Amino acid sequence: MDRRESLKLIAWSTISTSLIADACKTKDKPEEKPAAKEASASTLDRTEEEKAAYEKIVAEKFFTEHEMATMAVLADIIIPADEISGSATDAKVPDFIEFMVKDKPELQTPMRGGLRWLDMQMAKLHGKSFKDCTSQQQIAMVDDIAYPEVEYTDEKGNKVKKGKIKPGMKPGVNFFSLMRNLTASGFYTSEIGIKDVGYIGNKPNQWNGVPDEVLKQYGISYSEKELKECVSFT
Repeated sequence: MDRRESLKLIAWSTISTSLIADACKTKDKPEEKPAAKEASASTLDRTEEEKAAYEKIVAEKFFTEHEMATMAVLADIIIPADEISGSATDAKVPDFIEFMVKDKPELQTPMRGGLRWLDMQMAKLHGKSFKDCTSQQQIAMVDDIAYPEVEYTDEKGNKVKKGKIKPGMKPGVNFFSLMRNLTASGFYTSEIGIKDVGYIGNKPNQWNGVPDEVLKQYGISYSEKELKECVSFT
């Protein structure tokens, strides 16, 4: 299941039919029977197989509390809160990653192995796990694994290598690249992330007729009948 498909799992809650029933009651109309319980996200627009798969995924738990806390720290280092929007954890990125590794099991070993590698490195350096180290210590480690060696071709056609991976840091570089990709995917497909990039999407509007300057350009105008029946000005 790709991210677009998984977005279905984060559906907006449907409006309870009981609210509609209450709004439609009158003194002369007998009280309606209580409406059925509001549908859950797992029942919206899905086949029985999809519902079963969703329920199975959400019922399972993969990451430990320690791993979830470590991912929360990493996610907020990657996308911290600013004056425009909240942080990655505000967008529930760790929960998104938890879902994704269960939906795509091939991500489980790289993620769990990477988190374990990170803790082992910090234990060697500072005697603590990553999440229990100071912010300065955490950033220093991230700096070592966030900017891997990159090879590119310059304008003269020469291959150039930028940056250098420190000895023993290759596993951390691979892990952080995956963590960063998942964090960005989770954040920028959340409500917070969509607002952050200013994406509005399609919005309904009202037809107010052809602008006057266009009508004058072609020497035409609306008839009284058209103005009355076909054009709505606001």
